[in-house]
Amino acid sequence: MTTTTDAAATAYGLRVIAEARADDAAAPPPPLPGFAASGFNPLVAEAADRCLAAHHGQPPAPGRTALLLASTSGDRATARAIDESAEPGRRPAPLLFFQSNPNAVLGHIAARWGLTGPVVAIRPAETAPGRIPADALDHAALLIADGDADRVLVIAAEETAQGPHRAVAALLAL
Repeated sequence: MTTTTDAAATAYGLRVIAEARADDAAAPPPPLPGFAASGFNPLVAEAADRCLAAHHGQPPAPGRTALLLASTSGDRATARAIDESAEPGRRPAPLLFFQSNPNAVLGHIAARWGLTGPVVAIRPAETAPGRIPADALDHAALLIADGDADRVLVIAAEETAQGPHRAVAALLAL
């Protein structure tokens, strides 16, 4: 079956090894240890786990796989929680500082799957829900072409105002 990602990836000289989607329409993904205040990071991890499991089965994933997170919205709920915790008279929760870095969830995925490639987070110029943005495909192709990785797991995740929040993950190679 050819996916939307297949056609877009081909334009960058990439092939899709595996692809998976996750959303919180029916139910939120399982909680992620160390992440609170938001469903964004668990959603990113769920899409990544599904994609990697589709190709590798269980962890670890052999070879050099880079991780690339593309999101125009980012983790809005955590950003709001940090803003609220910084109000006068409130004490900020240390856990919020950890998860405010978009690479934190990628570190969790890398550790769980034994991934040894670079970890990158970008804010693409634009994205469509459920699709890997062109900026992310371009970055993935560069990571492989530069020899930094053999494969790239690209995760595009967006929080929407009305929901559901969506993530798509694609494992890409040349």
